[in-house]
Amino acid sequence: MPLLSISLVVVLILVVLMGAKVVPQQTAYIVERLGKYHSTMSPGLNIIIPFVDRIAYKHTLKEVAADIPEQVCITKDNVQVAVDGVVFYQVMEPKLASYGISNFMFAVSQLSQTTMRSEIGKIVLDKCFEERGNINVAVVAAIDEAAAGWGVKVLRYEIKNITPPQTVLMAMEKQMQAEREKRATILYSEGEKQSAVNVAEGQKEKVVLESEALRQQAINQAEGQAAAIISVADATAEGIKKIAGAIQSPGGMEAVQLRVAENLVEQYGKLAKTTNTMILPANFADMGSMISAAMSVIKSNGNVGSNPTTPAKTAK
Repeated sequence: MPLLSISLVVVLILVVLMGAKVVPQQTAYIVERLGKYHSTMSPGLNIIIPFVDRIAYKHTLKEVAADIPEQVCITKDNVQVAVDGVVFYQVMEPKLASYGISNFMFAVSQLSQTTMRSEIGKIVLDKCFEERGNINVAVVAAIDEAAAGWGVKVLRYEIKNITPPQTVLMAMEKQMQAEREKRATILYSEGEKQSAVNVAEGQKEKVVLESEALRQQAINQAEGQAAAIISVADATAEGIKKIAGAIQSPGGMEAVQLRVAENLVEQYGKLAKTTNTMILPANFADMGSMISAAMSVIKSNGNVGSNPTTPAKTAK
């Protein structure tokens, strides 16, 4: 009896252990009862009937990243490129993921590859690198639409590598090098052009400034000469006024006559020094008559002294 009791206790403990199931967080267990779907276990402690219920499927509810194997795609311009990627998905309905398709991960991978080939075939090679974002969106939309009946949500798809053939890579490298050389040549020519323009502008400004300086210099010189002429004229006029005033004063006419006589003698003296032959007037000995003649000319031209109608005294 004690042995039977111990056996029953052991069996009971085993049954309890088999019936108690602990489900981790973010995990779902699918329970089948006698081969038919019964329930979905939520995280925590769950009880099943041993030998009647069984856990048929276990699904993680976390976001999963899965690699998409590399495949060869043909672009619109008939260039073969090797493309691989990564898809991010999450199980939303564990029951559909268990019974909607036999292997949803394999289906997602295959659908990603076929959609990728289709999208790459719509564009040329040069656009493959530029259209990554659009290709990713198209692949996600195609997979998500098909995976709706599988209880799986495709969150995003990313292309990892696009690898053209080696010959195409060499051609692209040459093309990029030629493009860089072209840009360098254009930039150099633009620099030369701007330099020439700057030099021409500098020469133009220099010529303009020099012409303005010459113009201002000419104006200043003209103004200076005009001022000098006016000053000389004013000084001459002032001197003439003073001479006229001195002549009209008492004894002025006698001073003029004396000055004329001195100049006459001085000029004849200079003439005698410069030449050996001199022609003298017939009345040179009569100095008074010569001075009288000179004074008559002064009076007739300048109206100096007394009234011209009144004869002046002849100096003797």
